[in-house]
Amino acid sequence: MHNRRPPRHETAIMPLPARFVLVVVLPFLFCPPSAQGQAADSSLTVGSKKFTENVILGWMTTHLMRAEGLLATHREQLGGSRFLWEALRRGDIDAYPEYTGTLRREILAGSTVPRDALADTLARYGLAMTAPLGFNNTYALGMRAAQADSLDIATIGDLRDHPDLQFGFSNEFMDRGDGWPSLKAAYDLPQSARGIDHDIAYRGLANGDIDVIDLYSTDAKIERYDLRVLRDSKRHFPSYQAVVLYRRDLQTRAPAAVTALKRLENQLPADTMQALNARSQIEQRDEAKVAAAFVNRTFDLNTTADVETRGERLRRYTTDHLFLVGVSLGLAILFGIPLGIVAAKRRILGPGVLIVVGVIYTIPALALLAMMVPPLGLGRVPAVTALALYSLLPIVWTTYTGLKDISGPLRESAEALGLSAPARLWRVELPLAGRSILAGIKIAVIINIGAATLGALIGAGGYGQPILTGIRRANLGLILEGTVPAAVLTILALALLEGLERGLLPRSMQS
Repeated sequence: MHNRRPPRHETAIMPLPARFVLVVVLPFLFCPPSAQGQAADSSLTVGSKKFTENVILGWMTTHLMRAEGLLATHREQLGGSRFLWEALRRGDIDAYPEYTGTLRREILAGSTVPRDALADTLARYGLAMTAPLGFNNTYALGMRAAQADSLDIATIGDLRDHPDLQFGFSNEFMDRGDGWPSLKAAYDLPQSARGIDHDIAYRGLANGDIDVIDLYSTDAKIERYDLRVLRDSKRHFPSYQAVVLYRRDLQTRAPAAVTALKRLENQLPADTMQALNARSQIEQRDEAKVAAAFVNRTFDLNTTADVETRGERLRRYTTDHLFLVGVSLGLAILFGIPLGIVAAKRRILGPGVLIVVGVIYTIPALALLAMMVPPLGLGRVPAVTALALYSLLPIVWTTYTGLKDISGPLRESAEALGLSAPARLWRVELPLAGRSILAGIKIAVIINIGAATLGALIGAGGYGQPILTGIRRANLGLILEGTVPAAVLTILALALLEGLERGLLPRSMQS
């Protein structure tokens, strides 16, 4: 009797999706975070909003903490006021620079805060604040001085006579309790306004695309763009004295940190802060260096700002971005392929699965990231979770489509071999759907690499960090420092997947 080799279709092979996960994805699941992203449990974390002045103040407090011998890190450009407030309350950060007007009119707008009892109100939330740092960075409206003169506009109220003027305000100002809605009502202004990034608004104003924008009174760009600050004749905007908010438990957990924060009290007159802003915004100096120079000169210290070289930054950004993309893509594959199988095989559950992943994908990536922060905090965990959810749709749908498109004769042949339903799925159907599944993974990679740049807004790092800084400083070089590597990474990832497709798919299934 001759030994007969089993037919090719009976050979026990691992289906393509499983092999892909084992070969490509699992190594990312155990990828160690970069040193930048990991702080020791005993370290302190300072946060800052995504505008230059707040970043500089964040670095000042970080330098002063380090001068006290404390291990302190700075998570810069984390978003808007409420985002930082909630992060402070949760304990994701230990301190951040804030403004009294924002506390009264925006963050604590629903609470009754007596004029001299702001500190007592903060104590109910487990928080405390320093005395004012020395300057009032109030909101204001501004327009080009030449245009203001030609239209005879000197106050906010004068804008009523010019309903055709185009208003462009920062997105936070559009929704704040002390922002555009209440200002419009207070002055009975007829104009509508559109939301725009604060730093980009200056360029729109200079180009004539918009006529009126919101300003911070210590902005260095007011003088650079020759802007007229319109007088707030009704005193709509309150005082915005700069302070540093911190967790009250620092007084017992790290009293030296509180000492460091209080050293900034009454040390920053408005003209000094505006000059510091100019060094970063106009002269393009790194905020860490600007802050270090100030604290060294003011407090006779010798702290240094360890500013990385471009190559060091690129390595750190790449490590962070690869981690975000690799882990989130791995999770999307591990959950997406089974969900696609359920959608294809279960008549009752299938439509529900497709609808849910479709609805998730309609949520804007930035909103999905923000939704992950309250339950998961800041950093990589919420970013990876949001990216994984955002990447499900193409993988689920292409798995579903690939299985549904298998012809009836092929299914009947598999059944004729006597294979059980799980064996047919594992040995026949998934390999036949492999090309479709890989197409979905390619789409997910493209989506994921782009969306991961938003992770910088919640402290997850990656290529979004230089992009945010570049937008804030109007520095094209920094923007390209994030966008070009992201584009290159996309090309390399797609080339890798093309190679895997050629290596893993049978030649008969390759185009």
